[in-house]
Amino acid sequence: MTDKALNGARVPKDRCFMKLSIIGGGSSYTPELLDGLFSRLDKIPVSEVWLMDQDASRLAINAGFARRMSARHGSPFTVHDTTNLVDAVRGAKYVITQIRVGQMPARIADEKLGLKYNIIGQETTGVGGFACALRTIPRILEVARAMEEFSPRGFLINFTNPAGINTEAVLKHSKIRTVGLCNVPIGMIMDVIKHLGGAPDDVEMDYVGLNHLSWVRHFSYKGQDITARVLEKFIEHAREEWEEAPTRENMIEAIRSLGMFCNYYLQYYYSTDTVLSTLKGKSCTRGEEVVNVENALFEKYQDASLTEKPAELSKRGGAHYSTAAFLLVDAIENNRCNRQVVCCRNNGAVPTFDDDVAVEVSAIIGENGAEAIQQKAPEPSIRGLMQLIKAYESLTVAAAVHGDREAAFEAMLLHPLMPNATGCRKLLEELLEINKPYLQSTFFK
Repeated sequence: MTDKALNGARVPKDRCFMKLSIIGGGSSYTPELLDGLFSRLDKIPVSEVWLMDQDASRLAINAGFARRMSARHGSPFTVHDTTNLVDAVRGAKYVITQIRVGQMPARIADEKLGLKYNIIGQETTGVGGFACALRTIPRILEVARAMEEFSPRGFLINFTNPAGINTEAVLKHSKIRTVGLCNVPIGMIMDVIKHLGGAPDDVEMDYVGLNHLSWVRHFSYKGQDITARVLEKFIEHAREEWEEAPTRENMIEAIRSLGMFCNYYLQYYYSTDTVLSTLKGKSCTRGEEVVNVENALFEKYQDASLTEKPAELSKRGGAHYSTAAFLLVDAIENNRCNRQVVCCRNNGAVPTFDDDVAVEVSAIIGENGAEAIQQKAPEPSIRGLMQLIKAYESLTVAAAVHGDREAAFEAMLLHPLMPNATGCRKLLEELLEINKPYLQSTFFK
């Protein structure tokens, strides 16, 4: 597809050229990203935004909507759309990835496959996250390789799930500077300032773990310890908002015992049986729910009178998605050297973990990217699960990169949400057969 630019865009003459590309530009999240960018253009002087996707239909809808959004803001940058990866990344300073290989049908298949084997098939955790990683890692590395050739000084900012595993794949197999992002850490910070006021920089967290497997050991606000206050507030909120009472009580029990804030995704480990029972009792999977939400969103996005993100986008999830993205870009672009929680190379920050693995921790963000801050060693109560899942993640990267069937089996065998050994072998064979359209034909022989 030939790229299409917004005719007559008014880019200030004194603005230096800066290209930002979104790989997976056909995603329903794209308007959320753009909305966040518009509010930060004084700090991030983008002159071109490129949307790239292989789904030409969704891409065209989002590109049209992006142009209307841009026009509403005085056309501060040109908007291009393309199905060509090289065109998208060529000369880009920032490349944001939010791809979904196989789209929603693949996610739904993952969820249902898990339930068939009486295990949790969640999008990023267990068999769902494993299948998603096998499909996605080769595509993320394609983006990284294209950047190595056509934008070697650019930054790859990865939102693609499972974010930690995909980020580790790039860290280990590419020279491109990369940072992984999730909206969970910024969501915690925004909840604090919602009650106390201030800005994200006012809140510091002793945050340690992996993507979707993390704990906060300490919160401070403007230098004052507010940990006990935050934990009690979360428990109060959980009792008011969480529908699944058994899961809620299990998480509250874990928080009180550990004395730490627990990432929402830890419910899959701390409350496995009750979560599985809840999933089995539902009439449809989360992926099937999302299909309905996205169908309604894309109907909205096609409305020629719509010039700002619709309220319905909140049903898709991903609160503070754009805040996380552009706080990071701002810090890199302006060499802020501030603290943010990101997925980055460990480099000794978390003791007992290999230097080359991805961890999700507080890091100093500046013009060279992210540098993980030295952490206190994880307590025994959390270290074991961290080490187990990190070994699983690293084996998954090896399996996906090399098409190694035995590495894939070993990864599954490690994961506490997988079945027993014979069940893992049977599950792996079925998983590979289902995902054959998305995997290299020479892999997993």
